[in-house]
Amino acid sequence: MPDYGILSLIPPVVAIVLAIFSRQVFISLMLGIWLGWVIINDYNFLTGTLAAIESLVVVFQSPGNTRTIMFCALVGALIIFIQKSGGVEGFIVRVNRLLAYYESRKAGSNRIVIQFLAWLTGLLIFVESSISVLTVGALYRPVFDRLGIPREKLAYIADSSSAPSSMLIPFNGGGAFIMTLLLAQGFDDPFATMIRALGYNFYPFLALIMVLVIIFSRRDFGPMRKAEIRAREEGKLLSDGATPMVSDELTDQPTKEGVTPRSFNMVIPILIMVLMMPLMLAYTGWGAALERYPDTVNMSTIFYAIGQGSGSTSVLVSVSTAILISMVSYKVQGIFGFREMIDMTLKGVSGMIPLALLMLLAFAIGNVCGEMGTGQYVADVAKAWLSPGLVPLIIFLVSCFIAFSTGTSWGTFAIMIAIAVPMARGMDANVYMTIAAALGGGVYGDHCSPISDTSILSSMASASDHIDHVKTQLPYASIAGGLTALIYLLMGVL
Repeated sequence: MPDYGILSLIPPVVAIVLAIFSRQVFISLMLGIWLGWVIINDYNFLTGTLAAIESLVVVFQSPGNTRTIMFCALVGALIIFIQKSGGVEGFIVRVNRLLAYYESRKAGSNRIVIQFLAWLTGLLIFVESSISVLTVGALYRPVFDRLGIPREKLAYIADSSSAPSSMLIPFNGGGAFIMTLLLAQGFDDPFATMIRALGYNFYPFLALIMVLVIIFSRRDFGPMRKAEIRAREEGKLLSDGATPMVSDELTDQPTKEGVTPRSFNMVIPILIMVLMMPLMLAYTGWGAALERYPDTVNMSTIFYAIGQGSGSTSVLVSVSTAILISMVSYKVQGIFGFREMIDMTLKGVSGMIPLALLMLLAFAIGNVCGEMGTGQYVADVAKAWLSPGLVPLIIFLVSCFIAFSTGTSWGTFAIMIAIAVPMARGMDANVYMTIAAALGGGVYGDHCSPISDTSILSSMASASDHIDHVKTQLPYASIAGGLTALIYLLMGVL
């Protein structure tokens, strides 16, 4: 593969900077993709343009990419179902009772309670970060709106409670993926290695704590403070000129006339979607698990199967199952007819087209970064000026930059674990701390990146403007990231 050197940074950097300053995410991503393919094609604008167009088609050659885009589209149907069936309204009624209780004890505490419940929900749904942010958004967006809490705050809570919890409670596909990477580095017991490394993985802990500090102190700052003032004084949940990631048709669907609101019409479908995720991961990875453990079936077999399972298949089947069971349930209750539900499904899918397009562009820019070797270039540059005591710190910073530039934490893990472990061994650094630094840096960079799929899903789940979400979350995430870097520096020096 040709060595593009520093030129490999151009596509992601241009896309990120332009998206932040212009707020035109689609144009910014497309420009980054186009520039990358023009460079790859020796600056021939014609062939580069044709290659950029073809790269969008190539995205669908990956079954995993296609399943993920389909999953995003089908979530729109589920959103409409739980609203029109009275599930959301029923849930709000129950939450209002809880809020009324706290409000009677202390004025204003309801805002704190509902934000804490959203954080706790994101923490407990650790099976998959995408499921976590979608669940938090679907459950709490109507209540946040009623309380006048800006959409950016919901997006921040959903985003900053999903990936950290998936990292700290690694009984999921992400944990198994990390185990596979550690196994490739020669660790006989990758699970024990991962657990030991968790003690040094400071960023997820600090990110979760930071959310609680913001919630209970009520002291927002930076762009988030402006959003809170706007929502409180002007009643605007979104900033002027904001473009929500979900159309108004999806976020403002009243209960069907004559239907009694029942919270279980929302809770059951979402619960099914959440529980199906680990089951499908284990199912799709069971064959590989039996090949590795042919003589025994125990927790190691199950966990290995989850790690080898297909995440894209699992999320697609999970949301499809939730939709189908919902349709049967609503038909039995006499809420909707099948023809009506088919029409609602198509309407929900159409409302998610902007998100599907954004996911398409995110995959495409990830492909061009892979073609140009962006992540490997950054890692190779960093190796040239490392000292043993500073290995965890530098690995953390490099992982941050790679994840920020490429928009993927898992891709960062794959690159950095393969570099960090041999480096730590060869330079007599703390191997467990170095592994943790690579993982934490990947999560932080992914949190801050406008081209991250998790950030995109958080904006979608909260119906927030994507760039507003990135801008308001960045200062909070950076405080946790800065403290993490300081801890690694002090531990490295001492």
